Amino acid sequence: MTVHFIGAGPGAPDLITVRGLRLIERCPVCLYAGSLVPPAVVAAAPAGARVVDTSALTLDQIIAELAAAHGRGLDIARVHSGDPSLYGAIAEQMRRLDALKIPFDVTPGVPAFAAAAAALGSELTLPGVAQTVILTRTATRSSAMPDGESLDRLAASGATLAIHLSIANLARVVRTLLPHYGGDCPAVVAYRVSWPDEQLIRGTIGDIRERAKRAGITRTALILVGRALAGDGEESRLYAADHHHLLRPRRGSE
Repeated sequence: MTVHFIGAGPGAPDLITVRGLRLIERCPVCLYAGSLVPPAVVAAAPAGARVVDTSALTLDQIIAELAAAHGRGLDIARVHSGDPSLYGAIAEQMRRLDALKIPFDVTPGVPAFAAAAAALGSELTLPGVAQTVILTRTATRSSAMPDGESLDRLAASGATLAIHLSIANLARVVRTLLPHYGGDCPAVVAYRVSWPDEQLIRGTIGDIRERAKRAGITRTALILVGRALAGDGEESRLYAADHHHLLRPRRGSE
C-alpha cells in the first residue's frame, strides 16, 4: 500500500501527467485539494472509490484518512494542484507518514508558471534579457517569508519573477518592484490558467494593479514580471548556422 502524492497540473484535466492519471485510475481512495483541483481531474478514480475533498480538512484529519486507508491495505491518490514541490504543503504530510511508517511517493505535475508561459506564448528566459526565473511569493497570514528572501532583494536581480499566492498583495508587489524594473516593464496576472474561465491580464508594472482590479481578480492568480515577457531579445546561438557542436559538427570535421 502506498500514498501517491500527485501533481494535477494547473487545472485542465488533460494537463496531468500520464503517470498521475494512471495512478488516479487505479487507486480505490482519492484525496484532492478541491479548492484548486477541479473535479474533472479526479473523475478518473475507479467506480466506487472513496473520493474526499480535503479543502475543509485539517492536517490531522487528512492524515487520519490516509492512515485509515493504509490500515485497509488500500493505495491512495493524494492529488495536489500544479507541481506538489511548489507551495504544495506536502512536507508536513510526508513527515507524518514517515512517523507512521506509511510508504509514499511523489509524481510531479505541470507547474502554474509553465502553464502561464504556454498560455501567453512566451519564453521566460531570453538571451541578453533574462536567463533566470525566480519562483517566490509574499508573506501572508499562513506563511511568513524567511530572512533574506524579501521581494526587494530578489527583484534586484532583474530576473523574470513568478510570484505565487500574492494577488491580494498586488499593491505591495507593485511598490516593491517599481524601483527595480520600472513602470514600463511587462507584467501579467494569470488567473486560473487552463481552466474554462482562464484570464490573462497583460500590462506593465505601472498599470497591472488597475487592470487586475477592473477584471475583478482577487485570488487564484499568478503574477509574472520581467522584460522577457516582451518577447524581444537576441537570438539563441543554439540553432545558428555557424554554431557547431557534437550533433552538428563543423563541416570537414566529421
